[in-house]
Amino acid sequence: MKATISKIRSMKGKEKITMLTAYDYFTAKAMDEEGIDIILIGDSLGMVVLGYENTLSVTVDDIMRHTGAVARASKNALIVADMPVNSYNDNESAALNAEAFIKSGADNVKIENNPEIAKFLVENNFEVMAHIGLTPQTITDFKVQGKEKSSEIKLINLAKELENAGCYSIVLECVPAMLAKKITESISIPTIGIGAGPYCDGQVLVVNDILGLYDKLSPKFVKKYADLGKEMKNAFKSYIKDVKQGNFPKEEHSFH
Repeated sequence: MKATISKIRSMKGKEKITMLTAYDYFTAKAMDEEGIDIILIGDSLGMVVLGYENTLSVTVDDIMRHTGAVARASKNALIVADMPVNSYNDNESAALNAEAFIKSGADNVKIENNPEIAKFLVENNFEVMAHIGLTPQTITDFKVQGKEKSSEIKLINLAKELENAGCYSIVLECVPAMLAKKITESISIPTIGIGAGPYCDGQVLVVNDILGLYDKLSPKFVKKYADLGKEMKNAFKSYIKDVKQGNFPKEEHSFH
């Protein structure tokens, strides 16, 4: 059964929410068939798919194209399109781009911080997932957020503002576990952690990280469930060797 916003909201405090990124048809289809709750077309695709140094070069067209691929594969998961940098600087552009993502197949959109834009989008019938803590579109110092008392209070208040703005959930990235616990207990909407400890209502990771397909970064909070990068290299090495030595193709691979 297709996941809905109401279902995700109802899972708070009752059942952990599972969320992963996906950027292509095959990967999305596999995780959808295994029962993932939410699939995020993250702007992380800039680094793990397009080869950029960060997420700041990702465009609206990039997210739209990959959202379409994921949407065609997913029958059950809730599909979230990450709104890339500069795509929601003002109300007009936020609504225009959010509509483009929905038309591409997303069920809702995700934005970093910004309760004002979130409120405007919700009032215009767009469902919004928020993202606070380490927000790659605006933070260049990639370290744990909210370790000082002042920044802890700021993040708690920001979470409440985003809840009041109408967001249906909030991603907490790279914050101390006990702060994530405080935020989770202080709001009525689900929190989804990435590097935020075990007390959030759900968890999200970048699929390339858990599959061992991205080796430029190795965050502490990632658990690698497979090493497909190594398997791919072994396959490529064997193919190259077979072709060079005349061992492929053989009779069974040829037409007559």
